[in-house]
Amino acid sequence: MQDQSDKITALRSRLKLAAAEAQRPASDVTLLAVSKTRTPEQVKRAVDCGLTSFGENYLQEALKKVSALKALALDWHFIGPIQSNKTRQIAENFAWVHSIDRLKIAQRLSAQRPVTMLPLNICLQVNIDNEPTKAGFGSSELLQLIAEIARLPNLKLRGLMAIPEARKDLQEQRRPFHQLRKLKDEINQSLDNSQKLDTLSMGMSADLEAAILEGATIVRVGTDIFGPRNATAG
Repeated sequence: MQDQSDKITALRSRLKLAAAEAQRPASDVTLLAVSKTRTPEQVKRAVDCGLTSFGENYLQEALKKVSALKALALDWHFIGPIQSNKTRQIAENFAWVHSIDRLKIAQRLSAQRPVTMLPLNICLQVNIDNEPTKAGFGSSELLQLIAEIARLPNLKLRGLMAIPEARKDLQEQRRPFHQLRKLKDEINQSLDNSQKLDTLSMGMSADLEAAILEGATIVRVGTDIFGPRNATAG
């Protein structure tokens, strides 16, 4: 079985090749290791292979890992659904949040971010395929709210995140990512230079090449780093 170091090496090779095809430096793309359901020991092995950014979906599980690995200089990203009663702990323990899908959640995170910490980096989740069962802002809704969200004092609005429907063909995979990039560009036309978005969190194991070709700056990968996942944690 391919060990974790080999998996990460292979993944970095894929990322580098995709960035080269897009005529972008590979350093423009952050590899976010999705570590939900993984143990602190598994995360530590990934750190030993050079990874420093980790994405978590389940708050209580994540807080245990943040505490266990607090001696390491890691960037913790919250990428799961956010309930209102969880915002304080997210605001206090994470450097990034990718999954903001309601104005109320952004307002609570800003109000609860400790003033002793740097502003919380946030991405707004976009329902790019308009799926009725998927969370996220619609494109037109987001354009109406963006100025209000950008003004929240303890947040740094960095960009957009999307999880499109699965597509097998590269050109089809590129379409929703292209739409998200166009939406970012449209939003930036309405923002001051100091507020302009610089982040597209999009692409996972199966479609990271398509995402990088369309401008992804963060790709979120779990299984191709850690192997098959165990039963879902709560």
